Amino acid sequence: MKLNEVTENVLKVIDSYGFKQEGAYNLRLNGMAVCHGDSRHISIVRKEDKPGIDIHISGETKDEQVHIPVVMSQPGIDVVYNDFFVEDGADVTIVAGCGIHGEGCSETRHDGIHTFHVGKNANVKYVENHYAEGNGTGGKVLNPVTKIYVGENSVFTLETTQIKGVDSTKRETYVELAANAKLFVTEKLMTHDAQEAISNMDVELNGEGSSARIISRSVAKGTSKQIFHPRAIGNSQCHAHVQCDSIIMDQAAISSIPEINANHVDAQIIHEAAIGRINDEQLIKLRTFGMTEEEAEAVIIENFLK
Repeated sequence: MKLNEVTENVLKVIDSYGFKQEGAYNLRLNGMAVCHGDSRHISIVRKEDKPGIDIHISGETKDEQVHIPVVMSQPGIDVVYNDFFVEDGADVTIVAGCGIHGEGCSETRHDGIHTFHVGKNANVKYVENHYAEGNGTGGKVLNPVTKIYVGENSVFTLETTQIKGVDSTKRETYVELAANAKLFVTEKLMTHDAQEAISNMDVELNGEGSSARIISRSVAKGTSKQIFHPRAIGNSQCHAHVQCDSIIMDQAAISSIPEINANHVDAQIIHEAAIGRINDEQLIKLRTFGMTEEEAEAVIIENFLK
C-alpha cells in the first residue's frame, strides 16, 4: 500500500534495517494493522481475541528478518499484544519499534506487550527503536512490556534504543533462561527537557550454564529524570554481568540501581554502575579542532551511545 510522507519519514528513523513491504512484515498505523506479508518460513496471524498478532517462525528460518513497526500520527491510546513462537534451530532478526508524530494537544500513547517463546538451539536478535517528533503539546508516551523465555542452548540478543522525543516511558522486561541459554542486552536511552524514563528488568538464570550480559547506556539533559533497575537472579550454576553507564547534564537526575541475587552456590554475578558528567579533557580536545562546545558535546554523546 502507498504510505504518506509522515509515516515514511518515521519508519526511516525507527527501522534501522529499512522497512519494505516484502518478506515477513506487519505495519501497525494508528491502532490498525494496515499491511502485512508472510515469507516461506515466517507467518503472521492476526489475533482474534485481542489486538495484536502471532508471529510463527519455523526452525528452517536461517538469517531472515521480520519487521513489525508501529507508527502513531493521531492522538489516543493504542495497546497491542504480539506473541512470537520461535521453533528449535531458527535464526532470525526481529525489527520492531514505535514512532510517534504528535501535532495536537492530546496524549498519544502506545503500550506494546511482546512475548517471546524461543525453542532450543535458536538464535534470535530483537531490535526495538523508540522515537517521537512533532510540535504538539500532548504527551508522547511509550510503555513497552517485553517477556522472553529462552530455551536450552539458544541465544537471545536484545537491542533497545530510545532515540529522542519521548516524554514518558516505562519499560518492563522479564527474561527466563534455560540450560546453556545466553542473553545479550544493550539498552540505550536519551532524555531531554522534562522527560521521564523508567526501565525495570528482571533476568532469571534458571538453567545450568546459562549466562547474561546486560549493558545500559544513557544520557540525561535538561530537567529530565531517569531510573534504571536491572536485576539478575542466579538460580543455578550461571554467569551474569550487569553494567550501567550514564552521562548527566544540566539539571537532570539519574538513579541507577543494579541488583544481583544469588540463589545457588555456583552463581557468579557481577554488577557495576557509573554516573558522571562529560569529561572536560575530551571537550577541550575536540574544541581544538574548531568545534563549538555544543558540537563537541554532540560528538561525545553520539560515540557514547553507539
